[in-house]
Amino acid sequence: MSTLSLRIPNSLHEQIRQLAKREGISINQFVASAAEKMSALLTEEYIEARAKRASLKKFQKVLKKVPDSEPEDYDRI
Repeated sequence: MSTLSLRIPNSLHEQIRQLAKREGISINQFVASAAEKMSALLTEEYIEARAKRASLKKFQKVLKKVPDSEPEDYDRI
């Protein structure tokens, strides 16, 4: 784990402190959860960008390469 020193306005620090207190967590935990949320949002953006480049024609072409066979017993519901 590393230490990060930030200079933020007192008003922002107070808001973070109050929100963390309301959630029953430390400021460190609050900031860490914000970073996790940021990661989730960036992942969502990445997936959306990839989806825009998708091609049904290419997908169907790849699916045609999959052998037509029965699933293994462990893959059955």
